[in-house]
Amino acid sequence: MCTAILGLGPDGTLLLAGVRDEFLQRAWVPPAHLWPDYPALIGGRDQRAGGTWLAVDPTAPRVACILNGRGQQAPPDIRESRGELPLRAAAREPIGPAGSARSHGPADPDDLTTFDPFLLVVATPGRADLLNWDGDRLTRRTLDPGLHLVVNSGLAGDLRSDAGEHETERIRHFRARLAAVPFPQPKPGDTVDEAWAPWLPLLNGDGLSAHDPRALIVRREFEDGRTWGTTSISLVAFTPAGLRYDFNAHPGDPAAWYPVPLG
Repeated sequence: MCTAILGLGPDGTLLLAGVRDEFLQRAWVPPAHLWPDYPALIGGRDQRAGGTWLAVDPTAPRVACILNGRGQQAPPDIRESRGELPLRAAAREPIGPAGSARSHGPADPDDLTTFDPFLLVVATPGRADLLNWDGDRLTRRTLDPGLHLVVNSGLAGDLRSDAGEHETERIRHFRARLAAVPFPQPKPGDTVDEAWAPWLPLLNGDGLSAHDPRALIVRREFEDGRTWGTTSISLVAFTPAGLRYDFNAHPGDPAAWYPVPLG
């Protein structure tokens, strides 16, 4: 289960924490300029499918972050990787028409029937939109100022009926904990600890076991030898002081944070 945490401030501040959960055996590389077709974009790349879970355009600025959704799966013979969608969104390419079912062929650039369900956060300074594709219909919602959590079943406070215990317990715990501290005020040039101080102890796990139902940083071992867990956390801030993009490839290790080069 992936999670996106957003903070929208009245001064146009946009804060995004993207927590990625995936099989640990699935190869990926850390954020950089990795796509010749999208030279402005920065993000980590999934080596199997070539896409990303989060992409930043520092020149816009804009960020797009994707989570797996719930609903009707795409037909296996035409299924495409959802990892291309953050690239398209960060580059201002359209992601389907709002509020309508789609039944066009895969050559249609607006067609989403080739994608499994997803939730896509697309944000610029002062604005964040949540796109939700359930396999039949795409909806768009502009988020109000304040704190928001998004999990695979949807936006906190508006979850699908099939939301699991881990989703509901994670939201209950971390929404209360995040609401109790002020929004960070990240500035270029600050250390990661200085930039994200109010949130960072929580994003480092808040002292919870990886097997706790409330945990933000998770780990699950399967009988076939595979391990599912939190592989990275990305932090993106658009503030009046400028843009920051920080990253941790070893979630739970406070020493593993570093600023992503934006040039």
